[in-house]
Amino acid sequence: MPLNQHYQIYIYAIKSNTSANIDKVAKYFERADKIVIVTHVSPDGDALGSSLGLMHFLETQEKTVNVIVPNAFPDFLRWMPGAKDIIRYDKYAEFADKLIGEADVICCLDFNALSRIDAMARVVGEAPGRRVLIDHHLHPEDFCRVTISHPEISSTSELVFRLICRMGYFEDITREGAECIYTGMMTDTGGFTYNSNSREIYFIISELLSKGIDKDEIYRKVFNTYSEGRLRLMGYVLYDKMEVFPQFRAALIWLTKEEQGRFQYVKGDTEGFVNIPLQMKGICFSVFLREDTEKNMIKVSLRSVGAFPCNQVASEFFNGGGHLNASGGEFYGTMEEAIERFKQALVKYEPLLQKN
Repeated sequence: MPLNQHYQIYIYAIKSNTSANIDKVAKYFERADKIVIVTHVSPDGDALGSSLGLMHFLETQEKTVNVIVPNAFPDFLRWMPGAKDIIRYDKYAEFADKLIGEADVICCLDFNALSRIDAMARVVGEAPGRRVLIDHHLHPEDFCRVTISHPEISSTSELVFRLICRMGYFEDITREGAECIYTGMMTDTGGFTYNSNSREIYFIISELLSKGIDKDEIYRKVFNTYSEGRLRLMGYVLYDKMEVFPQFRAALIWLTKEEQGRFQYVKGDTEGFVNIPLQMKGICFSVFLREDTEKNMIKVSLRSVGAFPCNQVASEFFNGGGHLNASGGEFYGTMEEAIERFKQALVKYEPLLQKN
């Protein structure tokens, strides 16, 4: 049944000034035979949800679609429909280069700069196909013919849903595509616990439910499939590696490579750790520092509640950025130096932390 016209205007309208871009994307898709979808390094739920959701839609339009990611993604996302067909660039670079070079359209999802796709950046940047950016991060770089960027939207998966509907193809969203889109929306809002106060999100969820998804089962598949090692690591982090700074209403947790190895760490095992300190009364800002197991750097995750801008801290102190309440960054140096940098940030942002 076609969607109520009122809701089509109210829910699916991405800002009117992007209508021309949406028309261009629709034409690109219509004329294309081969489409490649790429997303950022260490893909998360939104990166995969938006990519696979768009893939399932394009396959209903009889397009040849390949999703290529820079490296591995968490085990708890492998159940997603289509995940088994994802091509990892770090394993099959030559094959991926061929697909990217032959693509009529290259969709760049959930990242705002070519550097975010790591080793894939050069081949994507030089490919002859039309590039389309669909993203919700601040300050997108100008590397695509068409840029659909909306930082006010909760997730790129939500943007993909809106785009498909604005092009007039709601009826072609399959159950498998809806599952992927919902997963991306759910994971990028912490199970709809932050950055998720827009009423439109919940109308979109109702539309995804109309496709036959089981949102409770999706939650269990994502959040209730952890390994024994992850749970023991979580206990260790909370007992030994969390420092609370009550005067700043903040908390810090950190992990070294050695500690991760001690608990048989696999990618995704620390997902959500940064949110745990926010469960404490009076804490509004949490940072997680983790020595990367693949590169000589420290991954930085930042979370906040209320109006405290953790994205400003990420940008100023950790070469990163993101959203008001959920951001990320990188630090090149020792763990001790990273911790000291965090403490410097607390001092500078003390007035805002106390005010929040």
